[in-house]
Amino acid sequence: MADQGFSPPHNGANESETAHSLHRFGQVVLVLQGGGALGAYHGGVYEALHLAGVEPDWIVGTSIGAINGGLIAGNAKDVRLERIKRFWKLIEYEWPLQAARWFPFVGQSTANLLTIVGGNPEFFKPNPYAPFALRTQTEPEHASFYSVEPLRRTLHRLIDADMFSRWPTRLTVGAAKVTTSEMVYFDSAEIPLRVDHIVASGALPPAFPPVRIDGTLYWDGGIVSNTPLDIVLDEHRRRPVLVIEVQLWDAEGPEPRTIMEGLMREKDIRFSSRAETSIMRAKELHRVRMMVSKLLKRLPPEDMVEPELLRIASEGMDEVMHVVRLLAPRLSYDDQTKDIDFSQDGIAQRWAAGLRDMTEVLKAEPWNICGDEMEGIVLHEAHAGEVMETR
Repeated sequence: MADQGFSPPHNGANESETAHSLHRFGQVVLVLQGGGALGAYHGGVYEALHLAGVEPDWIVGTSIGAINGGLIAGNAKDVRLERIKRFWKLIEYEWPLQAARWFPFVGQSTANLLTIVGGNPEFFKPNPYAPFALRTQTEPEHASFYSVEPLRRTLHRLIDADMFSRWPTRLTVGAAKVTTSEMVYFDSAEIPLRVDHIVASGALPPAFPPVRIDGTLYWDGGIVSNTPLDIVLDEHRRRPVLVIEVQLWDAEGPEPRTIMEGLMREKDIRFSSRAETSIMRAKELHRVRMMVSKLLKRLPPEDMVEPELLRIASEGMDEVMHVVRLLAPRLSYDDQTKDIDFSQDGIAQRWAAGLRDMTEVLKAEPWNICGDEMEGIVLHEAHAGEVMETR
């Protein structure tokens, strides 16, 4: 999967140094955005962490982020990388998508139409009853253009669901409750997770059918919030935390000058999912918590036995949360169908980019940058592996 021109560090010394530099964090959290075929970038990011001897303590994902998270958390450390590589090998198309791009009059979107028409053998297949379900009522699980039974079978082969309860890596996947539009997080720290929870998180309508769990229907969490960062930012912590947020959709972009460019820009805006708003809101809240904690420390110890002050102190925050936001790069031929580009070349390029970018961030160690002591959250934005901004 890796770019042959790039060799990440993988000797014992480098692994030890990188892992050691993260020991001061009580928890390393990996947040994976949804984005279909763009999720190959997640695979490269995880490979870089794995080669550096860093395993996430908690993975939060939506859609393809939930699938990749399940492949990691649902396997023992020594087979995780092999399983996630195997998944992406199974769902890649070498032919005819590769051949279609050889002809100058065939754009990427035209090539990807082959996926729309024929599906993906290990992921989804056309629903033969879809034309009849356009107006005729049927069971909700059948009201979609595709069936995801191939994905369910693939995940059952590659994931040991019992690991979600036994293994120390916590997994949280986001899904949308169909009847109320609520965002629901299924968390292995609270319930026994199953493959169905992961499939529900990626059930993007109307392409994929909803998944019924305990009598309730769920769709892809990305239609409510494709960047499942809120649950991490909102969880009250009293230990230093490093969050690696992998963003597949670009919240910023140029003005579109064609209809096709407009379609791609609209998709980027929709699925970047207010990530900036979430982090800014959380920064303000955590700054107040830091101020509360520092203010209470100035009070005499004998005053801190009062119930009201103890309740206020419980809302304080002493440790800084560092968020590293990795922005996945665009490929030269990307268009509005990039999230169904399962071509061998597309998957390989995105995987290699994730491996390269995460490796460069691990070398840079931006979390060692000292910021305002009143900041509860410090955000480091990285593009193409280079930390562009810390705030």
